[in-house]
Amino acid sequence: MSLLQRRPRPRPELPLVPLIDVLVMLVLFAYVTMQARSGAVLNLTLPKVDTAGKNDFQGKVTVAIDKEGAVTFNGQTVSDEQLITLLREVRNVDKDIPVLIKADETTQLKKLAFVMDACRKSGLNKFSLQSR
Repeated sequence: MSLLQRRPRPRPELPLVPLIDVLVMLVLFAYVTMQARSGAVLNLTLPKVDTAGKNDFQGKVTVAIDKEGAVTFNGQTVSDEQLITLLREVRNVDKDIPVLIKADETTQLKKLAFVMDACRKSGLNKFSLQSR
């Protein structure tokens, strides 16, 4: 074969249909496995803080205090002693689990201080107070 009679190279092709199929499957998988965030179970009016950042929370421990001072741990109403016990159990699992404290804006400061102190005594120092 001489240099003048070379066959032209075939142009490379990118098969788009299989790529689109894979993309659709990934989007469908992400949609199906996405966890829907449940709305507020308790009727809490969170205090407004103008200087607060975003309320993004990635943890799994939520302590809520309602208007009457009732404390709930991940949606279950607990007594003060039970809260301390549960926080210690969480600490035994992982000391770096963040705790989100949701307190109604009319909650007594005494109850909020108790919950924050219970977190510290249990060894959970990564806690935050949710605001709106």
